[in-house]
Amino acid sequence: MTLNCKGKLLALDEPVIMGIINVTPDSFYSKSRQQSVDEALQQAEKMIVDGAAILDIGGQSTRPGSGQISEDVEAERVLPVIAAICKQFPDTVVSVDTYHSKVARQVVRAGACMINDISGGTMDADMLATVAELKVPYVCMHIKGTPATMPQQAVYSDVVKEVLEFFIMRVEECRKAGIHDIIIDPGFGFAKTHGHNFTLLKNLELFKMLEKPVLVGISRKSTIYKTLGITADESLNGTAVLNTIALLNGANILRVHDVKEAKEVITLLKAYKG
Repeated sequence: MTLNCKGKLLALDEPVIMGIINVTPDSFYSKSRQQSVDEALQQAEKMIVDGAAILDIGGQSTRPGSGQISEDVEAERVLPVIAAICKQFPDTVVSVDTYHSKVARQVVRAGACMINDISGGTMDADMLATVAELKVPYVCMHIKGTPATMPQQAVYSDVVKEVLEFFIMRVEECRKAGIHDIIIDPGFGFAKTHGHNFTLLKNLELFKMLEKPVLVGISRKSTIYKTLGITADESLNGTAVLNTIALLNGANILRVHDVKEAKEVITLLKAYKG
């Protein structure tokens, strides 16, 4: 699989890493928060050196229970960071974590070349058409409700079947809208209990039937640290374990806070398989 990121071709014949850069004051993992353009640039450089193929810039927290901020505030946070990263690291694929079509249009104009939408196009009716017009890859994630309401909506009769059915419908909607490069993300932690997350991880290979790249974003999430009885700060080892399982079950992209360690997982698994 190859993604066309505004002329930058990203091959997925081997797993790749998406590094998380949060330009927010309230993301759930405090060490991922970058409070200035200079801090974000330093983090970007470290992640690129450590092996990140994609940098994912986020301007608002989507942790469980979080509220929305305005499109203008989100854009004000991310646009200077995107411009600086694209200027200093022009060969890097920059993704933006947003569910607003207005913000998507602005960030691509600033140099971003991928949109990562936690709502799969369900929170902004113009998103799919906008992404198609922008001609960038689209990360379509599964969620029920919104970040503010999703903890109460983690109810399924069969979580794998229901998430898979969601993607069958949404991928078709993306195709009809004219989006060519679609990446699917099961949405670990988004309207999912810890049990749901483990069930999805165990059955991740089933999502390959959609013939789309699969992104897994489980880095330092509560499924890890609450299961182990630790904190997000202490969950690096647990993240590596679940990322290993994700890769063994077919993940193509790992979205992580800790790029170096994720790269080591990929390298060791390649040696193991080889």
